[in-house]
Amino acid sequence: MTDPNVERKLVEIMRIISESDKPLGARLIADELHNRGYAIGERAVRYHLRILDERGFTKKHGYIGRTITERGKKELSDALISDRFGFVITRIEELIYKTDYDLETGKGNVIVNITNIDKDDYDNAMDIIRYAMDHGATISPKVGIIEEDTDLDIYVPDGKVAVATVCSITFDGLLLKNGVPVVPTYGGLMQMEDHIPAGFLDLISYSGTSIDPIKIFLRRKATSILEAIDTGNGKMLANVRQIPASASQKAASILEKAKRHDIDGHITISEPYQDIFYAPIERGKVGISVMVGINSVAAVEEAGIKVDTNPVSAMMEYNRMKRL
Repeated sequence: MTDPNVERKLVEIMRIISESDKPLGARLIADELHNRGYAIGERAVRYHLRILDERGFTKKHGYIGRTITERGKKELSDALISDRFGFVITRIEELIYKTDYDLETGKGNVIVNITNIDKDDYDNAMDIIRYAMDHGATISPKVGIIEEDTDLDIYVPDGKVAVATVCSITFDGLLLKNGVPVVPTYGGLMQMEDHIPAGFLDLISYSGTSIDPIKIFLRRKATSILEAIDTGNGKMLANVRQIPASASQKAASILEKAKRHDIDGHITISEPYQDIFYAPIERGKVGISVMVGINSVAAVEEAGIKVDTNPVSAMMEYNRMKRL
């Protein structure tokens, strides 16, 4: 059986083709997938198109591109209906499962956010990212730099440089890998007072949206990261996951160990039967709140530099990332 992650990409490609009134080629499909939050390149799109052709869901028209067949339209209508509602959390759970970073050896893959920056803005943007990281607004001081035509299967538009920042969902992968069941629960906007988290001003459940909650807050331009750094008072992005209350001590040990590898930023672990910064937690569970890795690029947008960011976007070998 095909990987569920591949199946979802196949469905999204069929959706894109079906929405066009003319044949579409791999490049245009890759561009639209990128707009919809998939950081995959033209080469990967061609691989998926071959699968669709073999199944009879798409038809190739020489070098012009593909159209969807009647069989493909029926499949699109029937396929992964439940995915339309639980898409974000399902995709996140797959990346959590694939996280294999080893806290003992310091090797393995972490989850990253991908931000595309115009080459002309790159130097100024990196100065701001470094500033935010130096002041603890994110979870790791390391970034990955991806330029066009690299060996990584991450789509980079013409004239752009992609910057990978460690995603806070990596914590969920580390917990799961070390035997702690974990469920990402909320993305939210955290009020900072005197440089200390004071409470969530707004929360969006991961299970209740087809768009990543953090991306929703980015689109709203709801943050004031630079103000929070400079004055101690402002709004940063954070999220919450739940674990069994019985695993609280083990989780604390894992998070402490992660600090040795520059993976930090968790705020606190709640007590049983208590909310965490006003975020409700289920009975028998405790919440763990973490600053998100995307705060540094949110600061770039606050400074007036236009960027395009896709949270929880891809996997990357942590050793390939460099400290700024």
